[in-house]
Amino acid sequence: MLVLLPPSETKSDGGADLPLDLAELSMPTLTETREALVNTLVALAADVEASQIALGLGPTQAGEIERNAKLWLSPTLPALDRYTGVLFDALDAKSFTRAQKSKARSRLAIGSALFGAVRASDPIPAYRLSGGSKLPCLGTLRSLWKPELSRAITAEADGLVVDLRSGVYQQLGPVPEAVVATVLTEKPDGTRSVVSHFNKHHKGLLARALAVSRAEPTDVRGVARVASKAGLCIEVASENELIILTG
Repeated sequence: MLVLLPPSETKSDGGADLPLDLAELSMPTLTETREALVNTLVALAADVEASQIALGLGPTQAGEIERNAKLWLSPTLPALDRYTGVLFDALDAKSFTRAQKSKARSRLAIGSALFGAVRASDPIPAYRLSGGSKLPCLGTLRSLWKPELSRAITAEADGLVVDLRSGVYQQLGPVPEAVVATVLTEKPDGTRSVVSHFNKHHKGLLARALAVSRAEPTDVRGVARVASKAGLCIEVASENELIILTG
C-alpha cells in the first residue's frame, strides 16, 4: 500500500543532511524532469519580478525566491519533516514510535510540483513551486509530469494506492484505480456538504491511521476498517471512494 499525501506551501527551513542529490530520491524515472525543473527555478530566481509572476508571489515573499536560488546548495531534510501545515500536524509524525516510523517510511509518499512525488524519507530542500504554476519555457506542470508521474507512482506502489492529494496534484499524475477520500459534514437535518476548512485535518488523521496500522489493506473496505478502528466515521461510497463524515 502507498498512501499519497498532498504537499504544502509551508515548509520548514534548514536541514541536517547534505544538499540535494536527485540520485538519492525514489522513483528514479522522474530524474530528468526533476533536474529540468530545479535548474529552471534556480535560473528564474535571478529575476525577482519574473519569479513573482510565475510563482504567484507577493512583494513580501522574497524569501521564497531565495529558497529556489539555493536549491542545489541548501541542506536537505526527509520529506516528511520538510512539509508542514494542517495535514502534517494531524499526521503528527514526530509522535511515531520507531516501529511506526518504519511503517510510515514504507507506506507514505508526498506529491510535489517540483519532484513529482517523493517518499517520506527522501531528502529534499525547502522550495516554492505550486501545482498550478506555469514556468517560462517549460509550460504547465501538468504537461511536464503526465504521463510519466502516473507510471512512476503505480510502479512504486506495487499494489493499492490511497490518493489523498488535492485535485491539482492528482491532475499532475492521475492514478485511476486509487482509493480517494471525500470529507463531508452532516447537518442535523441529514444534509451533507463538502468540508473545506477541516478537509486537510481529517485526511491527516486518515493518513496517520494507515501509516501506523499493522493491517495491510488491499482494497477500499480494508482502508475503511483501518480508519474506523482509528475512530474516524467512514462510509464506503464506491470501490474507489471513501467518505469521511464529520459532525
